[in-house]
Amino acid sequence: MTIHREGYTSIAIAALIFGIINLTAYAFISESLAWLTISIFVLTLALFLFIVSFFRIPNRTLTVNDNQIVCPADGKVVVIEEVVDEEYFKDKRIQLSVFMSPANVHVNRNPVSGEVVYNQYHKGKYLVAWHPKSSTENERWSVVLKHTKGEILVKQIAGALAKRICNYTKVGQQVKQTDEYGFIKFGSRVDLLLPVGTKIHVQLNEVVKGGVTVLASW
Repeated sequence: MTIHREGYTSIAIAALIFGIINLTAYAFISESLAWLTISIFVLTLALFLFIVSFFRIPNRTLTVNDNQIVCPADGKVVVIEEVVDEEYFKDKRIQLSVFMSPANVHVNRNPVSGEVVYNQYHKGKYLVAWHPKSSTENERWSVVLKHTKGEILVKQIAGALAKRICNYTKVGQQVKQTDEYGFIKFGSRVDLLLPVGTKIHVQLNEVVKGGVTVLASW
């Protein structure tokens, strides 16, 4: 397991706060309220370890197959439905959405290999990530990947807690399946818009892993 570079600053700040709180508690209340000092230490240590774990990148065997569309994020499948895309395709697509809780790994990976033909950041609201309107009204970052068998749109969506979306792609870039393309801090969701007729291999409420689970095939 490694730590994502997006977490270096957050972890450093958390470590500083952890140290200040516990040094203060030890200096002023340890003699009279030892139990409280221990409780503060345990609580702040748990919070610090949670922040560290949020930025983890676990060691995994990733799925690479040109005929398959691989999950871009850890989480749970919360939407599988046909929608009309108003942003890019202007036609019907299959929307598949993965909700990411704060406990999930938050690295985002390319579901397919191909060329980035569209990259657009949208300012927006911070509705809870499972809200139906979060796909179109929340802060989000849309990327369209052109594969030899078709185009798919991958949308990073901010939630009530997540207020920083990181995206490392640009138009014209060639990307490889399962390579990292972004990161969302502190819980959110990722939508995929797939061509109608794409064979879906997951079900609602299924737990999935980024870069590992096969969501669909061409």
